[in-house]
Amino acid sequence: MKRTVSMKLAALSLLASLAFVAAASAAPTPIPGIRSPSGNIKCLYIPRFGATGRPELLCQVAHAAYGARLQKSCSRGKAGLDWHGFELPTAGKARVVCAGGVLYDPRTQKPTYALLRYGRTWKHGAFTCVSRVAGVTCTSPAKHGLFVSRQSYRIS
Repeated sequence: MKRTVSMKLAALSLLASLAFVAAASAAPTPIPGIRSPSGNIKCLYIPRFGATGRPELLCQVAHAAYGARLQKSCSRGKAGLDWHGFELPTAGKARVVCAGGVLYDPRTQKPTYALLRYGRTWKHGAFTCVSRVAGVTCTSPAKHGLFVSRQSYRIS
């Protein structure tokens, strides 16, 4: 009887361990995105984001002439917040993103950036982005948009 109980406990322990290893080693879900030919601009399509649970496009500019100004604006009175780029919701205007960390879950999601050559268009979900030498323009189904470049940005 003791041996049967011990074997059952060992089997259950092994199954639990295998389930844990399988869950821990599950590949993260790819998040589709684009990067400009220079690599300075990257945008990610987030299928469900924020309180609305609606898709959003998150864009970052690695080196921007206006980066220090936006960083200062983000950190004014808000401890721990950094300038992370811009978000373009499916409904509503784009806005500057101030956040205290990564804007996706790196345990379950992994960004995958496709090269968007100058003059080309990328469409994913409800969003469309066009890459030009001057910068990247993205639009939403609500006809709002975002232009980002090294030198400037515009929100519409």
